[in-house]
Amino acid sequence: MNTNNPTQSRVAVVTGGARGIGLAIGQWFLDHAYQVALLDIDKTTLDKTMQQFAGNQKVIGIHCDVSQPKEVERAAQEVIKQFGHVTALVNNAGVAVFKPVFETSFEEWRQVLGTNLDGAFICSQVFGRLIVQHGGGAIVNIASISGLRASTLRVAYGTSKAALIQLTKQYAVELGNANVRVNVIAPGPVDTEMAKLVHSVAIRSDYYDTIPLGRYGTPEEMANTVGFLCSDEAAFINGQVLAVDGGFEATGVGLPTLRRNTQAT
Repeated sequence: MNTNNPTQSRVAVVTGGARGIGLAIGQWFLDHAYQVALLDIDKTTLDKTMQQFAGNQKVIGIHCDVSQPKEVERAAQEVIKQFGHVTALVNNAGVAVFKPVFETSFEEWRQVLGTNLDGAFICSQVFGRLIVQHGGGAIVNIASISGLRASTLRVAYGTSKAALIQLTKQYAVELGNANVRVNVIAPGPVDTEMAKLVHSVAIRSDYYDTIPLGRYGTPEEMANTVGFLCSDEAAFINGQVLAVDGGFEATGVGLPTLRRNTQAT
């Protein structure tokens, strides 16, 4: 399928689309002539977001818990009723619990895995079939640098994101035969409203010291990467994980002090 054909309407579904990275991804799709469905469990925030698009017939908001198959099926029916088909899916919806391993309850574990992993599976099953039926397209999952390297307080979150990376490869292997490419990005720290709430000054300073580019990423930078992976420019990219992290994953356990001493002048 040529997704740049102006006669072929393109429809993207973005989960967790009411704010942050998900909203930036939705905006990227709108800016590139897609029709967009934003799904989110937070109805209050979703309603506020949709007020920004008042009168824009190319975007719809759907209240949906992606961990519930029936709700995802209902959302898919709404998308088909409004737009007729689906060409791209972005599994962005995610939750996190940051606690030491022995303080993380089974209920919290299941909450994180239920949204971050089960949700991506359910949405890929439901919307992936629609993409196949339409002749092909792309799925992009939003994992995390925490899925590539272990870190403290992330036993559930990191595990869910590592599993999401493997899930991506499983779908890529099978859906590639149906002209559907499936890839995953692993963002490093991103300057979202949520990050501003949970990252203390000390934590932000540590990240600045550790990330070679010396800053957080932006939601728009994540959206640009997702958009590229959904575009024809990425037509032969399938089953890949791309760290969008300013070099954070590449630094390993490098010491910031030593790195600063070797900076080019």
